Amino acid sequence: MVLNSSCFPGYLAAVDKWLGVILPKMKPLLYQNGGPIITVQVENEYGSYFTCDYDYLRFLQKRFRYHLGNDVVLFTTDGAQKKMLQCGTLQGLYATVDFGPGVNITSAFLTQRKYEPKGPLVNSEFYTGWLDHWGQPHSTVTTEVVVSSLHDILARGANVNLYMFIGGTNFAYWNGANIPYQAQPTSYDYDAPLSEAGDLTEKYFAVRDVIQKFQKVPEGPIPPSTPKFAYGKVALKKLKTVEESLNILCPNGPIKSLYPLTFIQVKQYFGFVLYRTTLPQDCSNPTPLSSSLSGVHDRAYVSVDGVPQGILDRSNMITLNITGKAGATLDLLVENMGRVNYGDYINDYKGLISNLTLNASILTDWTIFPLDTENAVRYLRGWHGNDNRCYGIACAHDSSNYTLPAFYVGNFSIPSGIPDLPQDTFIKFPGWTKGQVWINGFNLGRYWPARGPQMTLFVPRHILVTSAPNTIIALELERAPCSDNYPKLCTVEFVDKPVISAAVTYSHLLQDMYNQHTGLDHV
Repeated sequence: MVLNSSCFPGYLAAVDKWLGVILPKMKPLLYQNGGPIITVQVENEYGSYFTCDYDYLRFLQKRFRYHLGNDVVLFTTDGAQKKMLQCGTLQGLYATVDFGPGVNITSAFLTQRKYEPKGPLVNSEFYTGWLDHWGQPHSTVTTEVVVSSLHDILARGANVNLYMFIGGTNFAYWNGANIPYQAQPTSYDYDAPLSEAGDLTEKYFAVRDVIQKFQKVPEGPIPPSTPKFAYGKVALKKLKTVEESLNILCPNGPIKSLYPLTFIQVKQYFGFVLYRTTLPQDCSNPTPLSSSLSGVHDRAYVSVDGVPQGILDRSNMITLNITGKAGATLDLLVENMGRVNYGDYINDYKGLISNLTLNASILTDWTIFPLDTENAVRYLRGWHGNDNRCYGIACAHDSSNYTLPAFYVGNFSIPSGIPDLPQDTFIKFPGWTKGQVWINGFNLGRYWPARGPQMTLFVPRHILVTSAPNTIIALELERAPCSDNYPKLCTVEFVDKPVISAAVTYSHLLQDMYNQHTGLDHV
């Protein structure tokens, strides 16, 4: 079945509203108006979607022309394959292609020529590296293969846009994912010529050397990499569990539903939703809680009466044995790990998208809490942890593998007598498992050292202050290294070098930390 976007007026209305905001801001910056923008892209790799919808492309073309006029060059970008260009291009929109090093350049540009017989050859996404996924090795593309392909493209007189020229950061919840479901980490360093922190690399100088064979490059010294500072270890302490914080995480109260509702249905677009029901039967013996249709999108942290039970996720953990008495409170804190953003499966709904079963019986009568973590962090920044009461459910219990999802807080001051501080830095999480971190209320993104490859998060200096203590808040979802017996383990550390390519298992890392503080040899 071929879907037509005109069947979805809500989507088109939202697109039209957004274009009505962004395009008028661009118009004064167009080349013909004396600005730097010479072309404007209308769609990106639309030919990789599962349908050919030329009505949708015509809608976009009409709206871009309405806001930007008829003089600007509008273009599309698609993979250098006939099927992709066939469905991603439209007469009146200049068709360009994208491809990386090692591809047959002649063949790629011949494919563009079939759909754009005249005009410049354009590779609008020449891949200088590649993106990462949690739990997989850090992606790299050698400098030699990048500069070799770049030289061949430029030698043909073709045009090229480097993707990425500078690496980036998926701050907050802005990372994407691919299918089969693989979430991308916070770092989007991409092995680019300029790193995630904007630092010069060997690849940068090699790319510059190739470009100056064909074009004049700016004269004068190259701006150096920015200095980094290791602020050291910062002690954290536990504030509240998520379950204890529902009054500030969900100030408008929960939603009642017979069956689970998705994130979209409860108007929660990022982050977390807590789903709550009661056990309809006694589960004194381990009883299977199942999402047989892989209906947990993307990861659920399960507890019964405040006792952690384990994790369900969409990829490989669809059944979990739980225990509890009839009538006990069953909570699932469901995390949106990032939406699929490429290809046929971009309609990636989040939350509990199908029913859960307990011992093969469908669970009903859900209380659903959309969580406003940003509002909660603003509140928790000014809270000093002197209220240890529980709120409607038992306090957190430790188990051998998990602790309840909870907020932790710490503060650190930057020396005021050292010139040029604050400086960029990187935060690492020794012994922590998986979660989200904020500094001075700014959502840095996800950490997951138990999975890797990223072990540090980039901290830009503009979010740090020297005039007051800087506040760190971590939402640890699986297991924190904090305990009464080992309080010195409840720390994060600021370092001056990134680690985005490691693969350290949580069990070994935690054991090493215990040994460090107890004097035991590693076993």
